Amino acid sequence: MSHKAGFVNIIGNPNVGKSTLMNALVGERISIITSKAQTTRHRILGIVNGEDFQIIFSDTPGIIKPAYELQASMMDFVKSAFEDADILIYMVEIGEKDLKDERFFEKIKNSKVPVLLLINKVDKSTQEEVEEKFNYWKEKVPNAKILPISALVNFNVQTVMDEIINLLPESPAFYPKDQLTDKPERFFVNETIREKILMHYKKEIPYAVEIDTEEFFEDDKIIKIRSVIMVERETQKGIIIGHKGAALKRVGTEARKDLEKFFGKKIFLELYVKVNKNWRSNSNQLKRFGYKD
Repeated sequence: MSHKAGFVNIIGNPNVGKSTLMNALVGERISIITSKAQTTRHRILGIVNGEDFQIIFSDTPGIIKPAYELQASMMDFVKSAFEDADILIYMVEIGEKDLKDERFFEKIKNSKVPVLLLINKVDKSTQEEVEEKFNYWKEKVPNAKILPISALVNFNVQTVMDEIINLLPESPAFYPKDQLTDKPERFFVNETIREKILMHYKKEIPYAVEIDTEEFFEDDKIIKIRSVIMVERETQKGIIIGHKGAALKRVGTEARKDLEKFFGKKIFLELYVKVNKNWRSNSNQLKRFGYKD
């Protein structure tokens, strides 16, 4: 029996549902999801294995025009997703037009690999509007196969999966068959804490934050974790901690509960807040946090 394997990379504007789709396809909560733009900062792989196939899904940051060094590094992850794709998923939502970066849009239209254009959030639309958008995108991206979906309610997600398996090239597996992702445990700790900050803090605060898990000790029954929340200014530190530490305690409690579900063990989580001035524009700091080689 022949074996198929390949990289399926998900690309689109911020907040179109890329991470929701990735989690639905993988069947695990690999990517964090919030209603804020730029929730995804890294390129995250989620691996789906069958007896005769392996799909390596790749969730990427939403496409933006970079305003500072961190955002430029995030767009480098998107560029790399074009370079190694065996199948491209270009995701749009029902009400939007083109990508925020014309160069990426041209790459999709001129792609040498199969393109699946997924019109997401059709559960919030009418049949008439879906047909109108289908025709619009067919004209704009004639090389794409277009499918209406709702990643949130799992509408047509299995159809997308079947189409991907059909399009995969013949290849041996790239990763061990029991592997779910390319990221280490500490990455998921960091992302879970960052998700809670995105959910509970406003304005600039979530975007000025990075998480560094300094300790991760695991035994049979418990995982002990010590993580530092980095901010850029002293005022941000005070906001993260909150009155008598209440805001930080809420982040820690909610993150711990999610991590206990993820790891299937009791979690002891210690959180600290430190100022790391202008880390988003500092190449050395961006390397340290995995945004640059």
